[in-house]
Amino acid sequence: MGRHTGPKCRLCRREGVKLLLRGDRCYSANCPVSRRAQAPGQHSRSRRRATPYALRIREKQKLKRIYGVREAQFRRYVEAGKKWKGVTGEAILRSLEQRLDNIVYRAGFAHSRDHARQIVGHGHFLVNGGRATIPSHLLGEGDIAEVRPQSRDKLREQIKASAERRPVPAWLTRDLEGLRIQVAAEPRVEDLEQSVKMNLIVEFYSR
Repeated sequence: MGRHTGPKCRLCRREGVKLLLRGDRCYSANCPVSRRAQAPGQHSRSRRRATPYALRIREKQKLKRIYGVREAQFRRYVEAGKKWKGVTGEAILRSLEQRLDNIVYRAGFAHSRDHARQIVGHGHFLVNGGRATIPSHLLGEGDIAEVRPQSRDKLREQIKASAERRPVPAWLTRDLEGLRIQVAAEPRVEDLEQSVKMNLIVEFYSR
């Protein structure tokens, strides 16, 4: 299945929570999730009690939509997480958090993950001095992502405006003057996405 290109607010309403897909609009009074809690559709009805299988599906879809990951790629994160010695759910979330597009978003260099994916894909970033155009590129402790010198004039004001509204997580350091982000440490458990029930997702892929 291809990437969703329709109204992003419908995805949030479908999941019943804010997925933060549209940047500042998600925090404003104009957010449709705040105004209309019901699922999308002309004849939408109140949410029925879901079956255990449906709950697992919804949690999986929610996490995929938060990070903008397609099914085949998401399944690879799950399989890699199962091989990790620790908690599988934490391993999956850490991999998603350490994607280049997510790091650009978390550091406030983009107003949404979709926007971060776009500017990474357009070649505006370097990772450890080399040009990076793959949003799913995983960064580890000590790695540095920075805006290419040729792109700094184009992106500086946009990044400054976005960064002012977003605190930086403890596992990242941000240099707004140099337009640079460094991974200071691996994300801790408390730094990981808290709005999903990872046990349900792991159960879904363990069938």
